[in-house]
Amino acid sequence: MAAAQSLSNPSSTTSLISQSRNQSKPTSPPSFLKPHSLQSPWLGFKISFQPSKTTRYLPNHRPITATISLSLPTSKTDRVASAGKVPKWSRRAIKSFAMAELEARKLKYPTTGTESLLMGILIEGINLAAKFLRANGITLFKVRDETVKLLGKGDMFFFSPEHPPLTEDAQRALDWAVDEKLKSGGDGEITTTHLLLGIWSEVESPGHKILAALGFNDAKSKELTSMSSEPESVDG
Repeated sequence: MAAAQSLSNPSSTTSLISQSRNQSKPTSPPSFLKPHSLQSPWLGFKISFQPSKTTRYLPNHRPITATISLSLPTSKTDRVASAGKVPKWSRRAIKSFAMAELEARKLKYPTTGTESLLMGILIEGINLAAKFLRANGITLFKVRDETVKLLGKGDMFFFSPEHPPLTEDAQRALDWAVDEKLKSGGDGEITTTHLLLGIWSEVESPGHKILAALGFNDAKSKELTSMSSEPESVDG
């Protein structure tokens, strides 16, 4: 009976059609798909996420594009500007640094030290420095164990900041990597090899002590430097 009344009343039919159209309109995308950015105030890079432009929102699929802009650690800005060069960090070095921050948080440490940078290199895993370390018996698990032995465990009730600040020796290791790239010249990037050798240059740092305890030495440092300078070596 109700259906018959609806059909006999044109205004009711128009109202039903209008309601159906309104319900079929695409809804606005959820907040997690809105443009946002992540950045590290220490390494000096920023990652911005922007939803791809599409003509219609699809609830189950919306491609995301990421744009990465790089700059140097703040302590080097003036020196690089005066030198007229702005070396960039390789994508694997950036990922290694991001993994270092996460590892510091996982261990509930308040800062990101050279030991965390070392673990970040190994977690990234496919860079030249990580491959060289593993080939010489230096693995992530061994480094993590040595870190706990040297620095102890973090307080289980402590919450690390989102971006644990760099320790002084970790900052100097990054500075060393930048300096070495500037000295070498060319248009290449600052790689994980530069980062690892920067850690090794900080003799009193936890990262250096852990490397030494696991068999890394100056001879291996020179060997890695030689490998990274070969034309066929890839450490993006």
